[in-house]
Amino acid sequence: MQMTVDTHTHAWGPPSVDHPWVNDTIVEAVDQFSVPTIFTAEQLVAAMDRLRIDEAVLVGYPITAWTDNWYTISAAAEFDRLSGIVMLDHFADEAVTQAEAALTAPGIIGLRIAPSSPYDRMWRSHDGSQHPTWLDDAIDRTAFWDVVRSTDAIVTISTGFEQLDQVRRLVETYPDLTYLFDGYGPLRAGAPADHVDAFATFADYDTVGVKASHTPFKTADGFPYQEAHDLLHWCLETFGRERVVWGSDFPNVTRHEDDVTYAEAYNWLYHVDGLSQGDRRYLEGDAFKAMLAL
Repeated sequence: MQMTVDTHTHAWGPPSVDHPWVNDTIVEAVDQFSVPTIFTAEQLVAAMDRLRIDEAVLVGYPITAWTDNWYTISAAAEFDRLSGIVMLDHFADEAVTQAEAALTAPGIIGLRIAPSSPYDRMWRSHDGSQHPTWLDDAIDRTAFWDVVRSTDAIVTISTGFEQLDQVRRLVETYPDLTYLFDGYGPLRAGAPADHVDAFATFADYDTVGVKASHTPFKTADGFPYQEAHDLLHWCLETFGRERVVWGSDFPNVTRHEDDVTYAEAYNWLYHVDGLSQGDRRYLEGDAFKAMLAL
């Protein structure tokens, strides 16, 4: 039976004394969303039901401290249809213990890293004056990565072009892990040829895949994001349909200037010419299930 899996969603709980909202950038952003400022897992599941989406991956949303995974862990444990991706501090004194606790929690399937963000301001863009290099040091934290391997956790990666060499060292240092680039990796529609060529080399690694996610932000045109169609086809041709998965980035996409809906973040796939029924089946669930089993 075909299962539709949204590999990139978000939800978060209310602020509290134990879990205050501390990321001003995110707090300001959620006020622009078309969903309630507090968007719970229950509301996410209800939105999934309206589109007949069977399962979703809840990616930790750093409205609280970026390593505060309480809501992601709680939601993944409560809802069978949701799994979770957490964010962890490789350099913390208790990094190994924290990784063991988070990655063995019910429903947690992996961790997310953002090499393009400064380490001390994780999940915020750098100012352009220098490019973060902290991933090189994180690679050397072998005890941490041993936990990742022992739990069969998938590693999702949000990165820019400038960090690809660091990501390559990570993949080559731990080749038995499974990796999934968020948002077409460092590419967007009309990306420079050198960026495309550099990213294409990651297709040589069998355990590396790509999310076709964050799509409205990766193109200059509106629904059905015609400029992104060639980008999707490139990913399928380069990585193979077994390693390309769809994700909506809902409700983050609703703050797009075009007021993107969840339906648009999903239904644009049905406007892409040249996709076979098999291609769609892999994009919408089969490829992700296969990557989790690697």
